[in-house]
Amino acid sequence: MSELGDFFRQNLAQTSDAPIGLEISRAEGSWLVASDGRRYLDLIAGIGVSALGHGHPEVLAAIGEQARRHLHVMVYGEYVIESQVMLARRLTELLPQPLERVYFTNSGAEAIECALKVARKFTGRAGFVAFDGAYHGDTMGALALAGNRAMREPFGTLPGPVRRLPFGDEGAVAKINSTIAAVVIEPVQAEGGVRIPEAGFIRALRERCDRAGAMLIFDEVLTGFGRTGKLFALEHFGVVPDIVVMAKALGGGLPLGALCGRGELLGTLSHDPPLGHITTFGGHPLSCAAGLAALNVIVRERLFERAATIGKEIVRRLLAMRAPEMAAVRGIGMLVGIEFRDAALARRFVAATLAHGVVVNWTLNADNVVRLAPVLTIMPDEVDFAMSAMKKALDAIRR
Repeated sequence: MSELGDFFRQNLAQTSDAPIGLEISRAEGSWLVASDGRRYLDLIAGIGVSALGHGHPEVLAAIGEQARRHLHVMVYGEYVIESQVMLARRLTELLPQPLERVYFTNSGAEAIECALKVARKFTGRAGFVAFDGAYHGDTMGALALAGNRAMREPFGTLPGPVRRLPFGDEGAVAKINSTIAAVVIEPVQAEGGVRIPEAGFIRALRERCDRAGAMLIFDEVLTGFGRTGKLFALEHFGVVPDIVVMAKALGGGLPLGALCGRGELLGTLSHDPPLGHITTFGGHPLSCAAGLAALNVIVRERLFERAATIGKEIVRRLLAMRAPEMAAVRGIGMLVGIEFRDAALARRFVAATLAHGVVVNWTLNADNVVRLAPVLTIMPDEVDFAMSAMKKALDAIRR
């Protein structure tokens, strides 16, 4: 390990006892370049953040232009800042009505926390509904919604009460009642193993929330901005939630989160008391400029349609491998889950694929599922390279 790698271990707090440990010197398009010169195809796009790939020229130009104008000048919500306003306006143009007002945050987890506060304040209720397999972030409120008990229990009593229901079970929605402030759901579960519900389940949720007076919150942190073959995953189901939470690709590669909802909902944060949610760096001008540039490219080039086409091709080619180690392959746009017979096979596959120059990863709440989330601009020859590497990885784990 290099001196920098030693410092990584000694001075940087670790998130696991086995980090990937690639020493990245630069990144270009779909590729990561390590300090030793080796190139790796990034088939997870920085966990969905780098939707346009690394170093897109329009995003870099927007960052440069904004950096020359100004960086941080005031806490969020006090000054009129062009990049914030124009990104908010563009988002509300692209989302269905009545999603008309945007609150910017630093991250997806903070946006979830803010949405939970809105739901409690607006409804006057305390309870929440979440789902098995769910992942909404790791702050205390977001963690309380998590579907993985092993992630919750070490942290003691978490905010609640939270009622957990089986994901995709239309019959279970009857348990949503007048004690519930909000139902929080990923329209497609990514960390849960790329689980794709039937449209009828999502529609039943909407109907039940309306009857019970509960808010419906969609967590589109990973599924937004073309990932699933639509600009937003909600378009697959014909349902408009009360609040949409966004992050990851929203910032064009920089940190940014947001929630979008009706004005009367988000307006509850501005009175009784005012400053009901405060964020110093939320909606940072640089992040908003990058995010607006990235969003304009995604929409102009209709990269969500490209994601639908290429995603189907990836699934087809994985299934054509007829690997006995694979129990299933699920995909929606460029979000693909490869379910292995057990977690050990999945981990060996991830390591073997990396050894052949392609970065993939397993999912937090389904450790036998490997997730693929390529950049939306991935080229056909790069798909070929990825398929070849995964085929070699499958051969390697059989030995």
